[in-house]
Amino acid sequence: MRTLSRVVAVRTLALVLMAALAACAPLPSGRSEGAQWQPSPNHDQRRANYIVLHQTSNDTVARALATLTDAQRKVSAHYLIGRDGRVLQLVDEAARAWHAGESWWGGMTDLNSASIGIELDNNGEEAFAEAQIVALLALLDDLQARHRFPPANILAHGDIAPTRKVDPSHRFPWRRLAQHGYGLWCETPPPSAPVGFDATLGLQALGYDINVTAAARSAFRRHFLGSEGDADLAPGEQALLHCLLQGKMSDARAPGVQ
Repeated sequence: MRTLSRVVAVRTLALVLMAALAACAPLPSGRSEGAQWQPSPNHDQRRANYIVLHQTSNDTVARALATLTDAQRKVSAHYLIGRDGRVLQLVDEAARAWHAGESWWGGMTDLNSASIGIELDNNGEEAFAEAQIVALLALLDDLQARHRFPPANILAHGDIAPTRKVDPSHRFPWRRLAQHGYGLWCETPPPSAPVGFDATLGLQALGYDINVTAAARSAFRRHFLGSEGDADLAPGEQALLHCLLQGKMSDARAPGVQ
């Protein structure tokens, strides 16, 4: 009986120690400590290598959250950031959220399987709130520390689905993100692209789907120039495109890029 009691005591102590360790253990790597967990059922498993930014096109974060967690709507994102900077996590980063839809980037046709989706609550007609951008940058810092995304792999929904989507709008501060190391940018492009530079092939090399070239040009302008329009790229715009391609090549060669 003493032996049995001793075994029971040891097992009880072990269980207590395991519970204590579990309480002290960090959160799973697929969740951000700075976000409030609000699970959405709309996901399945996948591996991520991109970050895709969206805008909700809603007037309130509550309405956006209702959509993103509605099983009937079958749309979600990993994170939702309100205008006040509150960060909600809806789907574990290790899971495949349903945010990109039909998409194409650099030959990849299922960005849901390779990306983390971040929704910014914005109706599309307003500037992005300061608190929201500060929260986004903090979240990107967190994601970068754990996932090591190449800067070129920070994309807009409009980049990967240019015939269907225009978000985030031309008001989104891509330059500011680039100043913090997120996304491609070219501050001072050369006065001209090389002789014989093909802008359409350049857009494709950057990652755009050129099956509808006008849509790709429009998405390029929205992201990198903060403007709209689908006409042929002017010489200055071609110079910018070539500069971005050079940046993408440097990014791909950088040590530690996965």
